[in-house]
Amino acid sequence: MTTPFAIKAYPEMWEGLDMDVARFDKARQMLGTAYEKMYLSQSNRPQAMAYFDDLMAEIFGRRIEELLAVKKEGRPVVGTFCVYIPEEIVVAAGGVCVGLCGGSPGSIPDAEKILPRNICPMVKSAYGFKAGKICPYFQAVDFVYGETTCDAKKKTWELLDRLVPTYVMEIPQMKKGRDKTLWLEEIGDFKAKVEEVCGTTVTADNLAKAIVVINDKRRALQRLTKVRGSNPAPISGKDALLIEQMAFYDEPVRFARQLNELCDELEERVRSTTGVMPASAPRIMVSGTPMALPNWKVHNLVETAGAVIVNEESCIGTRYFKDLIDESRTNLDQQLEALTDRYMQIDCSCFTPNNERVDQVLKEYRASNAQGILHYSLQFCHTYNIEEIKIREACEKEGIPYLSIETDYSPEDVGQLQTRIEAFLEQIRG
Repeated sequence: MTTPFAIKAYPEMWEGLDMDVARFDKARQMLGTAYEKMYLSQSNRPQAMAYFDDLMAEIFGRRIEELLAVKKEGRPVVGTFCVYIPEEIVVAAGGVCVGLCGGSPGSIPDAEKILPRNICPMVKSAYGFKAGKICPYFQAVDFVYGETTCDAKKKTWELLDRLVPTYVMEIPQMKKGRDKTLWLEEIGDFKAKVEEVCGTTVTADNLAKAIVVINDKRRALQRLTKVRGSNPAPISGKDALLIEQMAFYDEPVRFARQLNELCDELEERVRSTTGVMPASAPRIMVSGTPMALPNWKVHNLVETAGAVIVNEESCIGTRYFKDLIDESRTNLDQQLEALTDRYMQIDCSCFTPNNERVDQVLKEYRASNAQGILHYSLQFCHTYNIEEIKIREACEKEGIPYLSIETDYSPEDVGQLQTRIEAFLEQIRG
């Protein structure tokens, strides 16, 4: 008899982190049940997914122990919500950069005691996890990195700072020369902040090594994206999404090694035309707002309906790893400039104009051999909801089957979404 999947419990450690242990433990059990139902029920999964299943089982246990060991050594642990954090600087200082909770409806009631209801659910979810003391990552970090990619975020960081030290970086809203100058100065200030927290100096040698470490993680994720372009797809979109989400939590060297081992298996599957679904299954690309762990709602609906998701154009997906940093720079000032150049290529919807993102969506659509685009927006995410108009117009011009979804984290609209997704897939099947 197969042992039921469980996310491991570490009550004593959670108690030491001043968490609401009883409440968090209920959420842990519910998450384990959902993971088993959505993930372990899949057929013909790659064997190397076992590592990521184990990582999920230990997501609130062994990984937290590793972070606490880093803190005990006097190295910083920095929490983040956004792909704009120059994580290479944290790694160069000997620290750890880790994603924070923000993809679940369970913490939103805690946030709505303080925050307005009509703002982004991801912002509310993140704030609620700290306010309710129901996220061990929030409890373990030395400080949180915030940014100004949207109004809800930048005002919430002011309140979050009352609960945990929160450092905010100004993200330029355009990509002119003066905006690059601003971002370069912001990166320099962030470097000074990290050095202050960890009591060390970021050197050119350490930064060069850190750039390679994070580039290697990005290269492994690029490799996964490339192999997903094959038909039949060698891995499900749900499994690929999980891996992309785990990229923000796992130790980067280990993560890249394990992902490359998985990609070896996937490339062998491609050679033997072994897929997780038939070659006739509709191939869908998802574009839009990020899907923070454990937000698997749309992927589960699409793939339960018989399609396969082959790409995520989002901050949890290609926007995070499509660009590398120039590794040839050896001077610290040149390295910081190379960092700036790379991060300025991120095409977040906070930028205006943002035609690069429209072009990128079409480029990734073709590279992934997709047959339709599903644009996913969170409620009250004004920049993505408005920019969706340009994405839709571009798809209409190219004759690309297209569906736009605006939703939140609750299960209340699952039936409605299922109906719309099934109709969309029937349109593709013809």
